[in-house]
Amino acid sequence: MKKIEIGRKMRRVALLATVCAVAAGAGAQERLTLSVAECRKMALAHNEDLAKADNAVRQAELDKAVAFAGYLPKVDATAMGGYVSDMDMMGMELQMRGLYMAGISLTQPLYAGGQLKAGNKLADIGRECAEENRRKTRMEVIADADRAYWNYISVSRKVRMLDAYKQQMDTLYAQMEASLAAEMITENDLMRVSAKRSEIDYQWQKARNGANLCRLALCNVLGCGLETAIEPTDTALVLNPPAQMTASTALRPELQLLQKQVEAKEQQVKMTRADMLPKLALMGGYLYYGNVDVKTPTENGVFTQSLDDGFAQVMASVSIPILHWGENFRKVKKARLDVENAKLELQKNANLMDIEVRQAVQNVTDGYRLVETAQLTCRQADESLRVMRDRYRNAMCSLTDLLDTQSQWQQAQSNLIEAQAQYKIYETEYLKATGTLE
Repeated sequence: MKKIEIGRKMRRVALLATVCAVAAGAGAQERLTLSVAECRKMALAHNEDLAKADNAVRQAELDKAVAFAGYLPKVDATAMGGYVSDMDMMGMELQMRGLYMAGISLTQPLYAGGQLKAGNKLADIGRECAEENRRKTRMEVIADADRAYWNYISVSRKVRMLDAYKQQMDTLYAQMEASLAAEMITENDLMRVSAKRSEIDYQWQKARNGANLCRLALCNVLGCGLETAIEPTDTALVLNPPAQMTASTALRPELQLLQKQVEAKEQQVKMTRADMLPKLALMGGYLYYGNVDVKTPTENGVFTQSLDDGFAQVMASVSIPILHWGENFRKVKKARLDVENAKLELQKNANLMDIEVRQAVQNVTDGYRLVETAQLTCRQADESLRVMRDRYRNAMCSLTDLLDTQSQWQQAQSNLIEAQAQYKIYETEYLKATGTLE
């Protein structure tokens, strides 16, 4: 029996230790307090796509350096050693047992039909495209961070609003219980209030679940642990009316990229045309050889001469394409069609971006009007609820009227929260659509 009792105590101790460990872990949960500006900064620091865009810029800079190296002379060194059998040359014996040769050469392109210039221009365009793509990625990251931040604030405010609504219904339920005890109301009235409380509890639970999902989405954007508790600081949404807005898309990175694509295709035409033009290069070098013996028979015997010498050379090379059966001409024609396609793509997407920015301007304008309407509706709902409560206490209205008024108050509060958060998102989307988010 004592052994059983000791075993039970040990299990209790183990259970208590486990509970304490879980509680300690919950207490050590990371908490993060941040503003929308800090949210943007963290998102930019931890985004994988932005890191890849940074790498693409570095690669483009390396491509530019590689393209520029085409203007510079190429210097190469060669060395060779070997064993060659003796050779008889017009009565002389040539021995190359252990022959070695070493040399250095230099090649300087003088004219490549414009290919080097076009290649360097393409490298410049590639670098500019990489920078514009990085700017585009930064704006996308900021827009995602803003959207996640304001959505989390919106749902969290709804949870707090429903907390206040629950307290109102709890107070009403307590009053109804007292009235039922005094036989001033029927049990059916109390059941109706109870049903309404259950409905609010359901809405409150849904809002809490939604807030947790929004928190997870925000944690993912920020690159922090999914268990991190986030406390936003920009919760006092003081919204200013929209200033004068422009509908220009000139600064959008997407438009810049399309324009750069047209420029790149034009340089590709020049690169292709270079295959039809002559190419001129200057070459020079020095070659040294040794360990070569020449044996010549004479009347007095064999005369042996060792050769260890070198020589320099300078040459000019010209390559002129003459007949390729129209191959290069057709390549140029095809490259020009690529330019035309790039221009058509630019025109099509420029029109779509113009529509997008106009829609963004309209969203900001309409969004602010919705906020003003929701604020007015909230003030009216607050006053209606105050009046209806006074009338219900004085038995001047029915329970149905009071419950309906409370539902209208809840809906008005919910609409205001959604309108304010959506307006902040519309502001970010407008800046992104005009290419001025940063």
